[in-house]
Order: sequence, then structure tokens, then C-alpha cells
Amino acid sequence: MMVKNSIKIVLTLLVVSSALYFGYQKVEKYLKNPWTRDAQVRTQVIQVAPRVSGMVTKIYIHDNQFVHKGDKLFEIDKSKYKLKVLQAEARLKRSKEASKGAKIEYERVQKIYNRDRGAVSQKDLTRNQVSYYKSLADVESATESLHVAKLNLEWATIRASVDGWVSNINFQLGTQAVANKPILALVDKNSFWVFGFFKESSIPQIAIGDDAIVTLMAYPEIPIKAKVESIAWGISHSDANPGSNLLPKVKPVFAWIRLAQRIPVKLKLQTPLPQGVVLRYGMSASVMIKGK
Repeated sequence: MMVKNSIKIVLTLLVVSSALYFGYQKVEKYLKNPWTRDAQVRTQVIQVAPRVSGMVTKIYIHDNQFVHKGDKLFEIDKSKYKLKVLQAEARLKRSKEASKGAKIEYERVQKIYNRDRGAVSQKDLTRNQVSYYKSLADVESATESLHVAKLNLEWATIRASVDGWVSNINFQLGTQAVANKPILALVDKNSFWVFGFFKESSIPQIAIGDDAIVTLMAYPEIPIKAKVESIAWGISHSDANPGSNLLPKVKPVFAWIRLAQRIPVKLKLQTPLPQGVVLRYGMSASVMIKGK
């Protein structure tokens, strides 16, 4: 009986010792390696805005749909821009015809002048030369106008600039779209990264190129490898807003309470991502820096 009890005690001590050892190792790892639970998934979010104004006549997408680069998103009424192209083509045709006439007249006067300088004055020759050169400039201007008209017609169809997901589609057929005013968001599929916000006291232990482990709250059992890509050189101070007399307005700080500032550290995620992991803008994450 004594032997059995002794074995139980020994086994219990071994189990407790193992638990304490592994717990110590885990705590030691977190103490030695910079670590934060304050991290977020980020990506480029493109504000899609038409380059020309007009009424929306076609919508090819629905909210949160995945699109490929070059896919049509929506169209603006093209009738006005088609008319502009026709007008520009007509102007170019007139300019070319006028230039042909100016060229013929200039060459005729020039031949006469070359045969007999007394038959045509230098003033007439110069006037015809200027008229011909002006006609060439008119042709060039009309060509540029046609190019702009065709571009505007092309821009009436708004396409995706990258692969990603369209979001915040809050317009419909008949909506008046305004040039350069964003009308929807496009979340870039290929530019995800993670911002880890580390205490300023941890920054000296972090270097660009360090290996890191990112753990998403959505996938706690799937760690993602990453590398430190950059470390921010400054943050905005919330208490430095100008006061009524334009001097900085700073709240008092109590000597016994000093909170460490959080410095953003940008982390590049491994590619490809682990199977089953789907990233979304704003996801919460934890980050541990492992070093090189």
C-alpha cells in the first residue's frame, strides 16, 4: 500500500513538474520575444470613382462580389460621349481638308516666288506660310480633341483596377455619378498585411526582417508565418490639438501612471497562406516576433 501511494505521489509530482516546466517555457518565450494581442489585418482599399460624370445606366456587380482586374463594374450614360466623338471626328475631317487647301495655296505661291520674286511679295508668301502652319496646328488640336473624346467614352465604362471584392455599393440605376467622387470600394486581394501595435518599450527588440508568427482570432489553431517589413517612425498625439489660442492643448499626466505608446509594426505574411485561412480587412490578430 505504501509503495502504491509512493508511485502515485511520484507520478503526480512528475505531471505537475512537467506542467510547470512547459508553462515556464511558454512564459519565458513571451517574456523574451516581443508580443502583442493588439494587431489587425489590413489591405489596400481602392475608392472607385468614375472619371466622367453622368447617370448610371448599367450595374454589372452586387455587393461583396469578387471581381477580376478589367471586369466591368458599372456604366455611365454614353450618349453624350458618343456625340462628342462624332463631333470631334467631324472637326478633324474639316481641319484636314482646310489644311490640304492651305498647303496647295502655300506651295503655289512659293513656286511663283521661286520663279519670279517680283511676281509675289514676301508678305504674301509669309502670310500663306503662316496660314498653312496654322492649319497643321488645327489638325493636331482636332486630333487631340478626338483622342480626349474617345477616352471619355471609354471611361464611361468603369472597370476593376485589381483583383478583389467590391463593397459598399449604395447606388442604383439612375444614380447621378460625379467625376472623381468615390462611389464604391474595391478591396485588393493581393495586398494583405498585418499591423502589430507594439509597446514602445518592445521596439528596440524588433528589427526589419525578423521572423514573426501571426495568429488570427478567427483561426486560433492556424499560426501564419510572417516577416517584419517596416516599423513606423511616428504616431499622432491625441492631446496635441491646438487650443483656443493656437497653443498645443495637452492633458495633465500623473507621474505614477505612464502608459506606453503603441508603435505600428508592418508584417508581410507568408504566401501562400495556410489552407483554409481567408483574410478580411480589420480582422483581429496576435503577433509574436521571433527574431532572425
